[in-house]
Amino acid sequence: MGMNLHLKHRIIPIWVVLSCLSLVLAPMAITASRTHPPLSSIDDPTLPTEKNPPFSQIPTENKAHSPEIKVIHHEDLNMKILVALIVASTLLVGILLFLLCCWIFKQRHLKPLNTKKIPKSQDNNVRVESCGNVYKARFNDHFFAAVKRLHSGGEQHDARKGFENEVDWLGKLKHQNIVNLFGYCVHDDTRFLVYEMMHQGSLESQLHGPSHGRALTWHRRMQVALDIARGLEYLHERCNPPVIHRDLRSSNILLDSNFTAKISNFALATTELHAKNKVKLSGASGYVAPEYLSEDVTGKLTDKSDVYAFGVVLLELLIGRKPVEKMSPSLYQSIVTWAIPQLTDRSKLPHVVDPVIRDTMDLKHLYQVAAVAVLCVQPEPSYRPLITDVLHSFIPLVPVDLGGSLRS
Repeated sequence: MGMNLHLKHRIIPIWVVLSCLSLVLAPMAITASRTHPPLSSIDDPTLPTEKNPPFSQIPTENKAHSPEIKVIHHEDLNMKILVALIVASTLLVGILLFLLCCWIFKQRHLKPLNTKKIPKSQDNNVRVESCGNVYKARFNDHFFAAVKRLHSGGEQHDARKGFENEVDWLGKLKHQNIVNLFGYCVHDDTRFLVYEMMHQGSLESQLHGPSHGRALTWHRRMQVALDIARGLEYLHERCNPPVIHRDLRSSNILLDSNFTAKISNFALATTELHAKNKVKLSGASGYVAPEYLSEDVTGKLTDKSDVYAFGVVLLELLIGRKPVEKMSPSLYQSIVTWAIPQLTDRSKLPHVVDPVIRDTMDLKHLYQVAAVAVLCVQPEPSYRPLITDVLHSFIPLVPVDLGGSLRS
C-alpha cells in the first residue's frame, strides 16, 4: 500500500509537467511559424524590390556576379516538430493512464481490513460486576424460588463488591415492586442468590423473545410501566438517603404470574450522597443517560439518570424495539434517536407503535404515554420529570383491577 501511495504521488507531478510542456511548446511552435515567414518573402537590401527589375531582366553579363540566394522553408520543419511533440505527449499520456488504471484495479481488489466501528454508547458500555445463570429451585411441594449462580469471570473484586452490594440493599429494601431476596450462599468463588420465583421471566424476554410481546396487551404494558414507576418512586422519594439504581433495563424488570413488575439486580445501586462523588461508568448500552457518558461524570449522577433509563424501557413497551439495534456490521441505531421524531408527530405515532398492540388503545392515552417517554429521555437532566410526576400520569391509564384508577 505504501508503494502504491508513493507511486501515486509521483504520477501526478509527471502528468502535470508533461501536460504543461505540451501546452507550452505547441503554441511556441505555432508562433514561430507565424512570426518567422520564409526568407523568400522578406525584404532584403540584397534582393530586388518592386523598383528593381526582376532577375530575368538583368543583363546576362551581370548574372555571373550576382550572389546565390537559398530559400529555406521553416513551415515544414515547425510542423514536423509539432507533430512529434503531439505524438510523444499522446504516448506518454497513454502510458500514464494505463499505469493509473492498473493501480486503481489493484486497489479495488485488495482485501479490506477487518475493522469494526463501535458506537460510543457501546464503547463506553456497562462494567459488568457479575454474571451467571438463573435456575428454578423446588424446596417443597408449595415453595419454588429462583437461584442465581454468580461467577466472577476474572473480575473477582468487582464481582464480590457487586454481590455484597446487592445483598446489602435487598436486605434493606422492602416494596411490592422490588424483588424479594430469600437468602444467599458463598462457596469459594461461586456465589448464590435466592430470589422469589418470577414465573413470567424478565420484561426483555417477554418483549424480545420468541413471543415478541404477544402476552403483553396495552393495559398490561401500562401496568408494567406503573409498577416500575412505583418501584423507582420508592427508591428516590421514600428511602433516606435516596437510592439510585444505576442499572435499570428491561432484563432487570421481572414479572410474576400476574405480570406484576419488580425491579431486580441492585449490584450497582448507590445512594445520592455517594453519587455526588466520581463514579465508574455502569449501566447497559442504550439505557445510559447522556450526562453519564460524558468524560467527566463527577457530580452528574442523580435520580434523573434512572428516569432516563425508565424512558427507554417505556419506549420498548410502546414500540416493541430493542434499545440498540444493529443495522449493519458497523452501524448501530438507538431507539431514542429513531423514536423522538416519530413520537412528536401525531400523524406518525400510531404507525410506529408495536404491531402487537396497534389500534388497541385510546389515541389520547397513546399521545399521553408518548409525551411522557419524550420528556424522560431528554438530553438535559433538568428537563426530565421527577419519577413522582411520571407515576401520577400513569395511574389514570391503568385499569382498577391492575392497580390503576381507570374504570371501564
